[in-house]
Amino acid sequence: MVELLRYEDGIYAFDAGYIRPQLAAIHLLVENGRVAVVDTASNACLPYTLEALRLLGLSAAAVDYVFLTHIHLDHAGGAGAMMQAFPEARLIVHPRGVRHMVDPTKLFAAVQAVYGAAEAHQLYGELLPIAEERIIVAGEGYSFDLNGRTLVCLDTPGHARHHLCLLDTRSGSLFTGDIFGLSFRELDVDGRPSVIPTTTPTQFEPAVMHQSVDRILSYQPSALYLTHFSRVQDGQRLGDDLHRLIDAHTGIAERERNSGPEREARILDGLWALMADEAVRQGWRLPADQWRAVLKLDVELNAQGLDYWLDQPASIAP
Repeated sequence: MVELLRYEDGIYAFDAGYIRPQLAAIHLLVENGRVAVVDTASNACLPYTLEALRLLGLSAAAVDYVFLTHIHLDHAGGAGAMMQAFPEARLIVHPRGVRHMVDPTKLFAAVQAVYGAAEAHQLYGELLPIAEERIIVAGEGYSFDLNGRTLVCLDTPGHARHHLCLLDTRSGSLFTGDIFGLSFRELDVDGRPSVIPTTTPTQFEPAVMHQSVDRILSYQPSALYLTHFSRVQDGQRLGDDLHRLIDAHTGIAERERNSGPEREARILDGLWALMADEAVRQGWRLPADQWRAVLKLDVELNAQGLDYWLDQPASIAP
């Protein structure tokens, strides 16, 4: 059963059903019966998308665009399945992501390296290739029309070098993928969200991430729609928190630079200590075991990413 989150200006979201409730959202922009889908989660999430369209009185043929903020598989794993299901759709993706959508073999191998082969197959199934002629290569400033509604792509690296944000000129809002961090509704305090950065392998670049966060804030967006998990407002406060936490994450990693084989484990311990401090700062009301469960997957991936970052050239890791 799909529960639609209905926002202003023809923006909708629903839980993709990826791994656990309220981990990943798929967003729909609807303009006079035509649709753009923002991010796809995994193959298994396609039925939820079809049901969301049905609830809106729309068919699969109403989808004009599938937009990927980036090609990490919790955002793009279902792209091939969606493109098969949506016969009128074009896929919009960063230039660095195109070849991986045409032939996802290397992309899936990279995911297996992070998760292990068995878990990667369980999470994502078979990645389906997409015909190149159905792909729009969207770099910085590329704009496209959704039935009279102008949407603009912003190149926003830092989490990944193939990351785009989508500016909706109608609402003044931005769809930010992962570059504006993660904000889980279970941690909200009287409707006040918190946010943490995502430093997952393999293209975390903190200086560039800072720049992308500032660029997003420069638009003074009316709302930010994060894949993890949907709408937040009060962007300046959250952006300030992101800047502080990006520096805190890299500081923890730097302290463990020479820790040898235990380095990733020690970074992980440092991140959990940081999250405990953040729980107090933000006033999270969940008991520690519950907020740790909410954050477990992402804190562990952040530790892996920071460990990897330390071994990169000086131009990436200072």
